[in-house]
Amino acid sequence: MNRRLFLEVMQSGLLLMLAAAPLHAQAPAGPIALPLNAPSEKAPDSNSSGQPSPRKPQQPSTLRVRVELVSAPVTVLDPRGEMIMNLPQSSFHIFDNGVEQKIEHFDLGGQPLSVVLVVETSSRIEPMLPQLRRTGIIFSQVVMGETGEAAVLGYDDGVSVLQTFAENPDRVQDAIEHLREGTSGAQLNDALARAVGMLEDQPANRRRVIVVMAESADHGSESKLGQVLREAQLANVTIYTVGLSTTAAEFRAKLDTEGPPEITPPGTFGLPPMPGVPQTPGTEAQRYGNMDLMALAVWAVMHAGSEIRKKPLEIAATATGGSNVSTMRDKSIEKALDSVGGELHGQYVISYRPPGDEPFGYHEIKVTVDKKDVKIRTRPGYYLAPPTSQ
Repeated sequence: MNRRLFLEVMQSGLLLMLAAAPLHAQAPAGPIALPLNAPSEKAPDSNSSGQPSPRKPQQPSTLRVRVELVSAPVTVLDPRGEMIMNLPQSSFHIFDNGVEQKIEHFDLGGQPLSVVLVVETSSRIEPMLPQLRRTGIIFSQVVMGETGEAAVLGYDDGVSVLQTFAENPDRVQDAIEHLREGTSGAQLNDALARAVGMLEDQPANRRRVIVVMAESADHGSESKLGQVLREAQLANVTIYTVGLSTTAAEFRAKLDTEGPPEITPPGTFGLPPMPGVPQTPGTEAQRYGNMDLMALAVWAVMHAGSEIRKKPLEIAATATGGSNVSTMRDKSIEKALDSVGGELHGQYVISYRPPGDEPFGYHEIKVTVDKKDVKIRTRPGYYLAPPTSQ
């Protein structure tokens, strides 16, 4: 075969091969569009030597708890102890760790309430059950108000939902009037944890409140009070407590030592210092006005895993901006509940939105008003835990 004939045969074979090639092997015109969820392929990173760089190990993701909105109930009292209910928003100033915040929302007793009534039903308070049943009308009319809703929990060796959230005051009253005696346990902390969980599911535009009628003691709970109060603070829940004092309870109280327990070693402090203020016994006493319950409440929240055996009702109320009333006589239970209702519907609520980069740890809340000779009660703060690895 001569050279010319060989070239003609090779050219014919090449044309046949190109004609037989499948259409999908042809390169599309323009750039290649990857599916939206398809990962793009990249060449491995190279270092200066031209060799592929080792891939960096993937860091575990972290979950950070953020506070979207902080709401603080504020009770302002005159020198006679009467509530002041005619102050404008411009008179209030609220501080987070010493930094004044912009008030996002201001209200005076107008927000609808979501209330969980927590009642001890153990055999320990059996003599007081008739008086507790008679509080149904006061709770449904005075505490709930016209736009409120309420649920009822009872607790002894366990926690029972006696009434789910209802706007009908008759249903709530009926649940209270039919309280039954239970066993000898008193799982107060577990009942509070259940109540906080129920309120977290309620709309954010409602005030979240827990009212407790119980002895100031916990027996058998799995929940720690400090952790419950952390969650209550982050959920903007306010706790009001009515301490029941039976003869047995009064006897047990006498066995306790007088005065609050020491919560930190001598010479140490349970709360971080205020910015720019030296931390001394004198400044701390001035900071809280010698209010030992405030220090106990802050310590309990900061040390959420510790056991809190004394004054759980008082600590719960102080940590969330509520109040505690100890009833020494049966008839004072109704009076105490009536006062709770009066405060709830005549109380200021101030809300602010943190910037989003707030540091971890305890955040102290302070409220001032442009009026002399008044006493202000509000929640002491909230705790932001460090991020957790996932």
